[in-house]
Amino acid sequence: MKWTIRTVLLVSLLGLSACGGNAPPAPAASAANTGEATETAGDVTIRASALQTSTLDETVAKRYGIARDDKSVLLLVAVRKSDGADETSLPAKVTASAGGLSGGKQAIAMRELRTGDLLDYIGTVETSLPETLRFEVTVVREGGATSNLKFNREFYPR
Repeated sequence: MKWTIRTVLLVSLLGLSACGGNAPPAPAASAANTGEATETAGDVTIRASALQTSTLDETVAKRYGIARDDKSVLLLVAVRKSDGADETSLPAKVTASAGGLSGGKQAIAMRELRTGDLLDYIGTVETSLPETLRFEVTVVREGGATSNLKFNREFYPR
């Protein structure tokens, strides 16, 4: 596996947002309260996670072209194919939205983020704090295979 800053960030995000200690990861359909969603189909894994942009390292935020702010939330989606020890990025069309518990839904403009051979998809959404956002992510891979991921994440003033 090629470890880049983005890979380390993704692994950190997934680790920070996971709950349940040593429990196995929940399938995407029931990951509503874990702060992330993961779906595996054969040798393809899709991971989606969200965090306040204020928690990003200044250098990473600058590279991503994102302002650091408590009320700005970054959605990060990775589509990977595994062949043993190595993972490769897969191109996909990613659409996403987020809504608060009080209602209302916002589309999240997703864009590709490339670092070397890695390709991820990122977008930001603004929120008021405290808030629980419900994310809905649709990933369409080449060939038309579609995955739908849903998860909730709580955000608080820092």
